[in-house]
Amino acid sequence: MSFINNFKEGARIIYARMQTKVFWVNLAKVAVPFFLIVTIVSLLVSSSSAIFSGDFKTVVKDNFADDKWQDFFAYKIFFSFIYAFYITSMKMK
Repeated sequence: MSFINNFKEGARIIYARMQTKVFWVNLAKVAVPFFLIVTIVSLLVSSSSAIFSGDFKTVVKDNFADDKWQDFFAYKIFFSFIYAFYITSMKMK
């Protein structure tokens, strides 16, 4: 089979899986923990000294104030969804 035929067949399979409730439940099971872990690690990397010293006002100012929260969470939500979609697509039979 050619690459195009393989791609079309794979797209049909993934589309059929997406039509089931089980797919979206499994996606959520992967996406939510991944999102939480990425968020916690990101906060620890960017503001570890402020977190460990208990200076949460600095953490809020550096990461969430002045609409920074939108960028902070947007990338994490996007990548969590993409990662969960990929993992769920590959693991479901």
